[in-house]
Amino acid sequence: MSFSNLGLSDKVLAAVAATGYTTPTPIQEQAIPHVLARRDVLGIAQTGTGKTAAFVLPMLTLLEKGRARARMPRTLILEPTRELAAQVKEQFDKYGAGQKLNVALLIGGVSFGDQDSKLMRGVDVLIATPGRLLDHTERGGLLLTGVELLVIDEADRMLDMGFIPDIERICKLVPFTRQTLFFTATMPPEISRITEAFLHNPARIEVSKPATTAVTVTQLQVPAGREAHDKREILRRLLRDAKDLNNAIIFCNRKREVAVLHKSLQKHGFSVGALHGDMDQSARTAALDQFRKGEIPLLVASDVAARGLDIPAVSHVFNFDVPHHPDDYVHRIGRTGRAGRTGTAISIVTSLDSKSMTAIEKLIGQPIPRAEGDYTVHSEASDEDASPRRSRGREGSRDGARGGRKPRREREPRHGERETRHGEREAGHGEREPRHDQEPRRERAAKPEREPRQGRNTSPQAAPSHVPSIGRAEPRRTQREVDHEPADHSHLPAFLLRPVRARA
Repeated sequence: MSFSNLGLSDKVLAAVAATGYTTPTPIQEQAIPHVLARRDVLGIAQTGTGKTAAFVLPMLTLLEKGRARARMPRTLILEPTRELAAQVKEQFDKYGAGQKLNVALLIGGVSFGDQDSKLMRGVDVLIATPGRLLDHTERGGLLLTGVELLVIDEADRMLDMGFIPDIERICKLVPFTRQTLFFTATMPPEISRITEAFLHNPARIEVSKPATTAVTVTQLQVPAGREAHDKREILRRLLRDAKDLNNAIIFCNRKREVAVLHKSLQKHGFSVGALHGDMDQSARTAALDQFRKGEIPLLVASDVAARGLDIPAVSHVFNFDVPHHPDDYVHRIGRTGRAGRTGTAISIVTSLDSKSMTAIEKLIGQPIPRAEGDYTVHSEASDEDASPRRSRGREGSRDGARGGRKPRREREPRHGERETRHGEREAGHGEREPRHDQEPRRERAAKPEREPRQGRNTSPQAAPSHVPSIGRAEPRRTQREVDHEPADHSHLPAFLLRPVRARA
């Protein structure tokens, strides 16, 4: 079947023919007629099968009639990430080049003023992330009462990322008579129950088993130690030994690990970029553009790049961290082997990832074999390019100092010291002479001894004559001797010691 049999308009068919596509994918073939018939659609298909065009092409046909009003968009598309939203806009720009449609993008990292000005001119297609969309509605600059078609792309990701309250608020702001489209690669049972509240008698289109991986992707796993520097060393070996590696996406679970691994690969001479949620939008866009153009062959990313990014020529995917959720594994390795191409997905697995790998193999319905070759890291040498570790509990730092402190610097033996066999310094044959520009230190007076008990020999003759009397116990004096001892007034000023004449 060709696109001409799906009921698309002549302008859309001309745009599709200009791109070189002649045969629709299974999800496009089954979904487009239902969308044109104004039915709700729940589309489930593995990633890389053209789900975006399955709703973009019929929307362009439906939007040929009608006109947008200021601050009231005609259609609304919700995306979980900024990159996906920008990618959908590119699809509208490509296929809708022959139509005069206004397409606006509401994402974070862009000023509200520029977005408000676009909304004032009237928008036919509004592509947004939930957070920024609600910000505009709360400010009163956007009305959703004119939305005729609502699309929730990557539905499981939208609902699984904590967007459930935002999606419910948005669905209450759009008309009840709207048409709703859900497209996703995975649909767990708990998420499926939630979608029942948003769809009304939907046409369920399932062109493949949920959570299946493409047969064109070769999946492998490599065992590794628990230490992060071991995993980095294994990754570098895999990158150097990989066959037919044109470019690759390396996935990490945490944003901090993305930054550390990016710095590590750069230090070892790899041309690599980074992509995670804490980067500003301009940096994220620049990294993706460089990767698409082939300026950087490697891209270290978090799961923000695992959903829906259309980069057809990715040859390899590396899971530096095994994902905690099995569904994320399906989306990650779906970045390679797209559009009929072959790809390779390699996961670096530690002993802590055994449960996650078991869940992944159960979800995809097949075991993941081990890669050929020995990638075991035998040395315990630390990775110099890694960020400094913080000591926790009884763990020491790499240099052996307890608590992560730097080791004490070695010094030369002082004058008068000699070094013993065990490396300890021992006082030598003489005292160190004072420097010529310093006076010798004053001797510290010894602490006075405790008062001797009665019955002991306390006479001054008991002590040797050459021993100074400082700190030695003196013989007791009687009270009479104490009373007749002259008082010491040396601490008083002179004017207080002047004799005072008594008045007669």
